Order: sequence, then structure tokens, then C-alpha cells
Amino acid sequence: MTTLIKTKDFIDSVCDAIQYISYYHPKDFLNAMKHAYDIEQNPSAKNAIAQILVNSKMCAIGHRPLCQDTGAVTCFVKIGMDVRFEGDMTIQEMVDEGTRRAYAFETNPLRKSILTDPLGKRINTKDNTPTVVHIEMVHGNKVEVAIASKGGGSENKTHMRMLNPSDSVVDYVLSQIPHMGAGWCPPGIIGIGVGGTPEKSAILAKEALNDPIDIQELIARGPKNAEEELRLELYDKINKLGIGAQGLGGITTVLDVKVKTYPCHAVSKATTIIPNCAATRHIDFELDGTGPAQFVPPSLDDYPDIKLDGDPTANVKRVNLDTITKEEIATWKMGDTLLLSGTILTGRDAAHKRVCDLIAEGKPLPDGVDFSKKFIYYVGPVPAVGDEVVGPAGPTTSTRMDKFVETMLSKTGLYGMIGKSERGLEAIESIKKHKAAYLMATGGAAYLVSKAIKSAKVLAFEDLGMEAIREYKVVDMPVTVAVDSEGNSIHHIGPKIWSDKIKEIDFKYI
Repeated sequence: MTTLIKTKDFIDSVCDAIQYISYYHPKDFLNAMKHAYDIEQNPSAKNAIAQILVNSKMCAIGHRPLCQDTGAVTCFVKIGMDVRFEGDMTIQEMVDEGTRRAYAFETNPLRKSILTDPLGKRINTKDNTPTVVHIEMVHGNKVEVAIASKGGGSENKTHMRMLNPSDSVVDYVLSQIPHMGAGWCPPGIIGIGVGGTPEKSAILAKEALNDPIDIQELIARGPKNAEEELRLELYDKINKLGIGAQGLGGITTVLDVKVKTYPCHAVSKATTIIPNCAATRHIDFELDGTGPAQFVPPSLDDYPDIKLDGDPTANVKRVNLDTITKEEIATWKMGDTLLLSGTILTGRDAAHKRVCDLIAEGKPLPDGVDFSKKFIYYVGPVPAVGDEVVGPAGPTTSTRMDKFVETMLSKTGLYGMIGKSERGLEAIESIKKHKAAYLMATGGAAYLVSKAIKSAKVLAFEDLGMEAIREYKVVDMPVTVAVDSEGNSIHHIGPKIWSDKIKEIDFKYI
């Protein structure tokens, strides 16, 4: 029997799905994060997981994005051979239209991050399209859709290699995980695609990230095939690296490892690794011709009851950024928890390039932009709604700004930076040289972080949209000293400490 799928039903379903996943975590993810919270022994990592869980519940209640990077949309569409579509729109066009509407939703607008002309002017399309759509014809008379919004921080940590048939997938994955750093906001899920051709292995890895988190069930029953054996081995060995939440060092780096395989050429073993971050946003739905998909809100009882009381033994310092001195910065030590109040400026990739280009050309910075004795926050916020000062405004991956650090510290009077993940050796040397500091906010807690921002205004480069330079006034913004003025980096030292501690306590994942 042929099923007719109405254009409006398809578009409405895509739009509703994207809105839904922007503020609701899947229940399996919440359960896995609660498990990670319960077993975590590093106070800094435990606090980071707590912030992510508290942020998740806030977003569920407020219907605001889990992360300021509301992602690029990827859609897997399986079309039954007995399905017919109304109208003349293609699947790509319908997914794009649903995405366009979702990202412009009046009560919950999402940040638009897609750029056209990637090799040239890199101009924002301003509606987060086009999307990436994978279409497969299958038996039946229904349409199955798996849709995800994936952030650039985790996407950028993808690794792909054509392994030899005799090469170990385990060895390859373990060699790459440490190089991913913390920019993908662990703990999260690792998707691995093995086989087929290079592009097929990447699609397999991406599709694997939509599978349910079930590693604890697999541990309990044991593996039944080679894929499950690989999952268990990698789950155990990756976590024993000690990278931990946000790369701070700790018990849990991955919540699950998902593996998909496909037949391949006798001389090849294409292997792709794609991580999914703390903003795990995906959902499946089905269309059978009876109307659009229905998405039932989860119960708030599904959300762990986590309090951000903090560790009473933690070294918490309140900092007035408007009176900060290099002498005070010198007292901060790697791992210290700070509560920032005062003025910070914002800027990301595009703003940094413009500023550094002006400096190189001997031109003045835009009126009102003065980095002297200030901290710059690497952020691209979600548009504000209602009485919000700013929408969700979590940190972006700091390593992308490493090449600008020396110029910013030596030429502008900047005192330091706020972002997420580790800094490279060159950036750390520059921080040490100028007695500056690098502070880390929790990636995946964007809505929570935004509540510390009490006022915001654009200072320069308004045409850059979310990448414009802004001035924020903050009160008690929580951060961790990730690189202190002596060049000590928690992202370099923490995982080493915790990989050794895990060996000492003989922690067993399997």
C-alpha cells in the first residue's frame, strides 16, 4: 500500500525535532552523565559534570539551547519504496526549510553558524542552511528520520585514516584520543566507522552517534560479536587515559563507544573517529502519512537532582576584573576556582583576525575597543529573547585562537583569556612570558554561564553577528585557572595525574 507524505508534515516534523533537541537531552545521556557524576573522584571534573547536568535541567525548563553552538544539522532519511511525497520539493529542500524555520523560532532562536563560500569570503547564510542530508531507499511504506545538530567543537576533532588490514583499530583510536584534547567537551560519546570507503566510514561513524547509550548493559551481558568486543575494549582503555571531564583529569572521558562496520576492499580498512560532545542533540522519528511526528516532552523527574554547592575545601577566589593587577594574577594557581565579576570583552576567530590584521597594518582598533588590563572571552552567544541580557553563552574551543595569543598579549595590553579546552605549547609560552592567565569555563553549560552576564553591548564588527566584539558585565562567573602565569597547564598535568591514580585504585570499567 502506497503512503502519501505531505510536504507540510515533513517540514513541520524537522522543525519541531530541531527545536526539541536544542533544549532536551536524551534520557540515556542523562543517565550516563549521572553515572559519571556518581563515580567521579576528581572534584574539578565532578563539578564540571554537575554544571552540565544543572544546565541541562535549566534548558529543559526554560526551553533554551543546551549550548551556544546550536550546531550544523545532519539528517539521515530512510524512504520506504512504497512512499510517495506530495508536491515537488526534494528531501534536501524540505529538510532545509524545516531547519530554516527551527533556527528562526521566535521564542527560541538558535545560533546560525553555517557559512557559504568556505574558501573565499565565508559569509553566514543567516538561516543555518544548507543541511547535510543522507538518503537511503528501504523496503516498506514509511519514512524514518534520524536528525542531529552537532557543534563544531566536537566535529573538528574528527580523525580518519586508511588503515592496513593488519593494523589495530584499538591502537589507532588510542593514539588519536589524546590529540583530541578537550575541545569536544568530554565526557561524551565516540562514534567509530570501520570499512567501506573513506566517505562511507565517516558516515558510519556519524550515524553511530545516534544509537542509544547502552554500554553498561553490554558490560553486564558481555559481547556477542567483534564490534561489541571493540566497544568494550575501547571504553575501558580510553577511560583509563585519565583525560576526564573537560580534560581536567578524571575517571570518565567517554560515556560510550559506538561502532558501525561495512564490508570493505581486501587491502583497506577505512577508519573514522567522530566524538559527540556534552550537548548531545539527536532524535529519531517516523512518518506514516497520518500527520507530523509528535515529540513528547520528558518528565523533569528524568533529570538528576544535582546541586552546585561546590567543594568546601576548594580554593575559591572572588575576582574584581575592573581592578585586577598582574600581581593578583600571579597569585592564581593552576586548578584554582575563580568567581569573576566586572568587565570582559568577547572575541572569536574572525574578530581576532581583524584585530591582528589592524595591528599588523599599524592601524588603530575600532572606537571603544580597549583590551588593556582586560580578559577576552571566546564566545559566540545565542540571540537573546524576552528579558534576557544574552542567550546561552558558553565558551568556544580556545586552541583556534592560539596563533593570535602573542599579538594580543604583546600589542593590546590584554591580561588573559577565557575559553574551553587546552592551549598549545606556543600559546602557553606566550602566557608565561607575559605573566598572563588562561581561564576555563565549562563547555556544555552555556545557559548556566549566561546567567552570570548582567549586561551586554556590541563594541565592534557588528557585521560578524555572533562573532562581533562585545562588552559583558559579569557577576560571579565561575571559571577554573587552566594555565597560570608560570605556564602550568591543568590540561597537560591533570590527565597524567589521573591516569596514574586510576591505575593505583585499580578502577574497573569492565
